[in-house]
Amino acid sequence: MSARLDYRWHLRQVMADRGMFSTTDLIAPLVARGISLSTSQVYRLVVERPERLSLTILMALLDILDCQMGDLIEPVAATGSRGKTSSAAGGPAAETGVGDLRPRRARISGAGQ
Repeated sequence: MSARLDYRWHLRQVMADRGMFSTTDLIAPLVARGISLSTSQVYRLVVERPERLSLTILMALLDILDCQMGDLIEPVAATGSRGKTSSAAGGPAAETGVGDLRPRRARISGAGQ
């Protein structure tokens, strides 16, 4: 069985290294390269990890930031399931020991009836 891969998205860090601290700093350079994205789309691109990314946008980012693909995308070995996980599925809460806690079953007594 082959190893599952995941990735880390470093756009925000690369932008900061280049003195670009606002997500809107990317809008004009993208427009200059023929890419029109709304401010919310650019914000999500910078702040969140994209699941799908156009190669045109990726190439524009590499050009704008004068960096290599490895600077933006870091491949890492996948640990468990992807996406949001609950403590029952071994997510972040399970790592701190909270996932082992289980609620106690309520006992109903007939004293009040």
